[in-house]
Amino acid sequence: MLLRCMLALISVITMVIAPYHHLPARAHEEPPFEIVFPQEVAPTTLHNDWRASRSAGRRHEGNDLMAPKMTEVYAAADGRVVKVSTSTRAGRYLIIEHGSGWETYYIHLNNDHPGSDDGAAPWYLTIAPGVFEGATVAAGQLIGWVGDSGNAERAGSHTHFELHYDGIPINPYHALVEAMDRQRSVNQMLEDLVDPPVEEGNYRV
Repeated sequence: MLLRCMLALISVITMVIAPYHHLPARAHEEPPFEIVFPQEVAPTTLHNDWRASRSAGRRHEGNDLMAPKMTEVYAAADGRVVKVSTSTRAGRYLIIEHGSGWETYYIHLNNDHPGSDDGAAPWYLTIAPGVFEGATVAAGQLIGWVGDSGNAERAGSHTHFELHYDGIPINPYHALVEAMDRQRSVNQMLEDLVDPPVEEGNYRV
């Protein structure tokens, strides 16, 4: 009886652990680099829609950075562009490799002429100059522009952003929130330098 209970317990433990045995030890850790918010902050809204339900039984494997078309998209960290492509679901997208197994994906980039939804824009309205497969990019560098290409047509323009470690998607939400807060602080400091807040009793002429 004791042996049966032990075997049953081992079986249950195996069932629980088995789906995770393939995950790398660092799969749920933060990346070893500080992420730069990968989009112009002011017009962007961000929600934790990681693992939300999608069509055909899929789960959302990133976060959507909602913003108007042609909002600037930036490299989240130093790296090398390993793919610039298009597909029915992702639309126009690119992937940056950051070393040690880390990659970031930028999906649904712009494919429309300004003021239209024609899906026929040239690639220079999708990808920034100097960005191509094999190109080295720096954190915060302009790499492209927000769009609604692929299956984002009815979802509103946004960048679907993914963070991968050894090919496994990881929820980037907390890193993105921290990066967004840092960028907002920097933007506020720059605004204060250009137009300092007026202290009580001091008046501009």
